[in-house]
Amino acid sequence: MLAEGLWKDRRQRLKPVHQPRHRRDCVGELSRIDGSEHWWFEDRGPQCTLLVFFDDATSRIMHLAFIETESTFDYFVAARTYLQHYGKPVAFYSDKHAFRVNKTGATGGNGMTQFGRALHELNIDIICANTSQAKGRVERANLTLQDRLLKELRLAGISTMEAGNAFLPAFMEDYNRRFPFQRQRSSPAALQGRRS
Repeated sequence: MLAEGLWKDRRQRLKPVHQPRHRRDCVGELSRIDGSEHWWFEDRGPQCTLLVFFDDATSRIMHLAFIETESTFDYFVAARTYLQHYGKPVAFYSDKHAFRVNKTGATGGNGMTQFGRALHELNIDIICANTSQAKGRVERANLTLQDRLLKELRLAGISTMEAGNAFLPAFMEDYNRRFPFQRQRSSPAALQGRRS
């Protein structure tokens, strides 16, 4: 059965281990972006997408916005708001959905979307994740938001995207205050290993 490929031994059945991307050292160096489509207003309102800008170094939520669906225009608006408020990051990290076109085609394009080209013009690097595991931190943040934000919206009686977007700044401030990221301190042995 092993020779025919009908059965795999225990080592072959183990799931692959994905190495986590090391956190950046400074706030604003890398911003992770993702859209989370969900029934944010449960049965009180329409299904929509929450755009999340998430700082890699501190795990702070930097920007949230309810939109109908992920589109280039909505990414432009959200990125402009982010840049005006926090300045220019070194890089954005997202899936290929927002930043890359799979094939260049017969027209000889470079594989970049309009949003990707705009970021390139601003000298902001684009890092595209190939798998959802590579975006683990922002995916976990989305799951947390789908729990906490959904309940806060229910308690506030919010059922529209407009009211939700007006509610998000206060929610973000409270969330970041209540759940700060505590960087783990390295042991002296680990620091010695880094220096050598």
